[in-house]
Amino acid sequence: MAGSRTVPKGSRRKGNPAPKAAAAPAPQSRKTINLALQGGGAHGAFVWGVLDRLLDEPRLDFEGITATSAGAVNAAVMAHGLTAGGRTGAQEALRDFWRSIAQAAAFSPVRQTPFEWMLSSSVPAFAHFWFDVATRTLSPYQFNPLNLNPLRSLLEQKLDFPAIRDHCALKLFVSATNVRSGKIRVFSDREITADAVMASACLPFLFQAVEIDGEAYWDGGYMGNPAIFPLIYNCECRDVAIVHINPLHREELPTDAPSIMNRVNEISFNSSLMREMRTIAFVSEMIERGQLQGRRMKRMLIHSIDNDAALEDFTVASKLAPDWRFLTELRDIGRTTAEAWLAGTWDSLGIESSIDIGERYL
Repeated sequence: MAGSRTVPKGSRRKGNPAPKAAAAPAPQSRKTINLALQGGGAHGAFVWGVLDRLLDEPRLDFEGITATSAGAVNAAVMAHGLTAGGRTGAQEALRDFWRSIAQAAAFSPVRQTPFEWMLSSSVPAFAHFWFDVATRTLSPYQFNPLNLNPLRSLLEQKLDFPAIRDHCALKLFVSATNVRSGKIRVFSDREITADAVMASACLPFLFQAVEIDGEAYWDGGYMGNPAIFPLIYNCECRDVAIVHINPLHREELPTDAPSIMNRVNEISFNSSLMREMRTIAFVSEMIERGQLQGRRMKRMLIHSIDNDAALEDFTVASKLAPDWRFLTELRDIGRTTAEAWLAGTWDSLGIESSIDIGERYL
């Protein structure tokens, strides 16, 4: 072991006990992580469940959150709740917000038919088909010229953005895509507003671009779902837990049009994350080889909170179906997933990545 001294045989005086081996370090009682939250419409309720369970864990602290789209909504609500009322406040804020989402969905054009409701289907397949046809024919500037969006009202009513900007309980980063340049824009600190969260969640086929300081923004998932680099540059903690919504891998080949489109969306919205993981893996390998000596580089520890087996069964139509029964089902899946993740990953936090980055992402 580096730093130890070998004592030659016979050099100890008779009667002197041999030195005791150094005791193993006691397990760390509290640990800190950063969170990276993906977007995925109503499937964001899975992330709600994950956050709800992590907030229950007294040994766990949070330094930063980077998020996109529905993940950005979850992150902003959690930041608001933590700032206003601690962990319990964050849990209550998340539950209240998602319940309000379900209530607002009562006026959505994408709802279950009575027949689908009788079959206990949470997916409005019939309405989604015609809505999909309409949004591929008309732009949101045509079918929604007044730019009505209940999400904005909920954000402004439920969240104290001045408090988030002035004394947020954690570091918050929200990503959007600049429509004209195609570059990612990360909003943080005093830039966090309802407009920033709206921009991060702006799907261009459904909503008009969000204008901020003369620039137009679409959903951040196109360029960072979510962006990891804000955590690398702005947080001391090396552990990043990525909460996945969009399955990375599917065994079954999609052959019908909706399945093909769904898989195209999953691949597209995972591509930016996979590019960042490639860079992180490359830098980590160089650090391990000692090729970056003298350069200030941080080896990131990556963890994945995911449940592809459960989420891959839900169609793209269900992302537009925030029915309360469906949302709570996803929440419960998220809580169970986070419970298993904590049990299987706790010992790795602060020490090493709990996944093989190359196998998982490359």
